[in-house]
Amino acid sequence: MRCVPLFLVALLSAPVLVIPAPIRVPSESASIRVPLKSAPIRVPLKSASIRVSLKSAPIRVSLESAPIRVSQTSPGAGPVIVLETVKGVIEFETYPEEAPKTVAQIVGLVKRGFYNGQRFHRAEPNFVVQIGDPQSRNMTLQEWWGRSGSGKPIGVAEITKKRTHLRGAIGMGHSGSAKDADSQFYITLRNAPELNGKYTVFGQVIKGMEVAAKLQKADVLKKASVKE
Repeated sequence: MRCVPLFLVALLSAPVLVIPAPIRVPSESASIRVPLKSAPIRVPLKSASIRVSLKSAPIRVSLESAPIRVSQTSPGAGPVIVLETVKGVIEFETYPEEAPKTVAQIVGLVKRGFYNGQRFHRAEPNFVVQIGDPQSRNMTLQEWWGRSGSGKPIGVAEITKKRTHLRGAIGMGHSGSAKDADSQFYITLRNAPELNGKYTVFGQVIKGMEVAAKLQKADVLKKASVKE
């Protein structure tokens, strides 16, 4: 059995000192690189705004719900007479082909302002309304209304089978003979075949029959005009 030297025994039994390795901290100038592929960026939906362009959205307007009403005249019709009454507007077409002198007479009187301010001196419900007596402007002469005119008779009876007394027909009033008709004319509120062959029909209402039906005796015609 060998003997171990005493100095070796002393070394082996001494405690072992472990010196830790120094820790190195990167200085301020050192940069740390992080690969972007490994760092996904997520954007919350709340912060994402959605924009809608109206340029790509055409606006369509339907005209089906907005009817357009236009007064249309019949073939061969002449100037349209416009009556602005206290109850509303009435328009009627004229027939110069069948009643040239009658139409010329009435159009001439309208252009002169002959009818402006006159009153409807006759109004029979469901039959006729009539105007054309200048005395109707004077309320104190009501008992004489319907007996006067412009003083210039047409001088001819322009009665035809083509133009009859339908509802809305415009006819010339007279005191006994159609050729003596002057300035008074009427509007029929219904078909009136009993008047055919006796009175000249020179026009037809194309707008405002509901107005004509509301007219009463002494209602004022504010203005009459010609719409060529």
